[in-house]
Amino acid sequence: MKRNGAQIVLEALLEQGVDTVFGYPGGQVVNLYDALYEYRGRIRHILTAHEQGAAHAADGYARATGRVGVVIATSGPGATNLVTGIATAMLDSVPMVAITGNVPRAQIGRDSFQEVDITGVTLPITKHNYFIRDISELAGSIREAFRIARSGRPGPVLVDIPKDIQTAECDFEPLPVEPPFPSRPPEQAKLDAAAAEIARCSKPYLYIGGGVIRSETWELVSRLADRMDGVIGCSLMGLGAVPTDNPRFLGMQGMHGHYASSMAEKKADLILAVGVRFSDRATGNTERFVRRMRDAVIVHLDVDFAEIDKNVPAAIGIPGDLRASLTGLLERLPQQSHPAWRAEVGELLAAEAQHPAESAAMTPRALICAINRCVRDDTVIVTDVGQHQMWAAQYCNLKKPRTFLSSGGLGTMGFGMGAAIGACVATGRHTVLITGDGSFGMNLNELATAVSCGLPLTVVIVDNGVLGMVRQWQTLFFGKRYSATTLGRKTDFVKLADAFDAKGVRAGNPAEFETVFRAAFRTESPVVIDCALSPDELVLPMLPPGGTIDDIISEEGAAKRE
Repeated sequence: MKRNGAQIVLEALLEQGVDTVFGYPGGQVVNLYDALYEYRGRIRHILTAHEQGAAHAADGYARATGRVGVVIATSGPGATNLVTGIATAMLDSVPMVAITGNVPRAQIGRDSFQEVDITGVTLPITKHNYFIRDISELAGSIREAFRIARSGRPGPVLVDIPKDIQTAECDFEPLPVEPPFPSRPPEQAKLDAAAAEIARCSKPYLYIGGGVIRSETWELVSRLADRMDGVIGCSLMGLGAVPTDNPRFLGMQGMHGHYASSMAEKKADLILAVGVRFSDRATGNTERFVRRMRDAVIVHLDVDFAEIDKNVPAAIGIPGDLRASLTGLLERLPQQSHPAWRAEVGELLAAEAQHPAESAAMTPRALICAINRCVRDDTVIVTDVGQHQMWAAQYCNLKKPRTFLSSGGLGTMGFGMGAAIGACVATGRHTVLITGDGSFGMNLNELATAVSCGLPLTVVIVDNGVLGMVRQWQTLFFGKRYSATTLGRKTDFVKLADAFDAKGVRAGNPAEFETVFRAAFRTESPVVIDCALSPDELVLPMLPPGGTIDDIISEEGAAKRE
């Protein structure tokens, strides 16, 4: 059947199972938006306040569901406004397809109004991108974009469509959706070697990352931990893969990780790393980390062969499909028992559990613990980036995968509001955004989107009046010279929420916060809760820049040496 280019885009999206897209219209996508009007009963379009918010919303939609998120923007500034969101998705391996319009082909390269070479701009931050030169390429390119986005290590793909392609006509025939490109199978000899090393070790530690969630292999990881009689730590991206209350789970390790998790990794004689990249936030100084771990056997499983030996050399690197690799290890490994290791880890957990007594004043731990008491097991919690992000990572009780969404690789302040909208739209469930006053200020305009869509979204602003994480570095390493980190803003977030037609409330202590949060969680529309916090609260423990777990800071001005 003959269709114009804009209709072909919509038909191809429907073919791929897309039910929701996020975006913002403009001159070079007006034909696409006309098609969206035509297809409005079959594809829902969420109009955001800014293209960056749309990109983050598509990202949040993908993280919460595992499906490909879709965002649409016009040429020039519309397309460039997607860049931060695309890069965020790329660094965290999130499947996304960005569709941009461009000027007609005859005007390409002539500095036409709102012309930008967006494929050139996004080449380093996409898995692949397309510039459509002929209407006959359009349907196939969109199909391939989706296949690439969800294959292997997922990521974003961009399709740039000149305006005259959107109006040209071509025959369109629907086709079955092709499965993702097959991942390479793991080498059997390497699985044999890995299983033998695991059977020989006495202090096994599983280090898991976002790849476990992307590949939906969390149950295999838990089974393997039981078989190994090992303990589990994770990266920021791995949070949620294993329930927080799993007795083997020690929590996030690394720069702001749990003391027990980081110390157990240090003491382990075997580290089984699964779907994780050993980033600098996880290792600290990489050279020192490698020297410190020279007596431990590192076995690294990852779908992306480029990650093997990239940051930390592995004794056994096994690139390939994670499900096949984990299944292969389970088939080869007999039941192990390490009671002495469990006892040693128990001592680390006991040392970590020595929290100071709670006071009537608002503290990060009290705030997050109150949220834990109120939410359901399937509630999606989204964070922005900064101190509040690390407190959430440390204290949130997570029971299910895809319920903790955070920007890890790029560390994008302003990610949270768009991502929370996308997650809320995707799941239809009440969603919680934990943000800081600095991060919230970057994309607070998306509160208009949440209100317009009537979303059950609770925004918790950890309001300390400063750019907390940078200020913390200034406190610990720059002699408390607070350069440009005290915001000094007069913004009243309660009045701001009211101006957006959301409900705004204030909480001054933990008891008051829990009361207003419970009420907000029963509300089927956006609520903003402003929580005042001391600017002197620190995220601890902390590995100093250039340091390792040997230099861990457990309290201000003091390093706890092991």
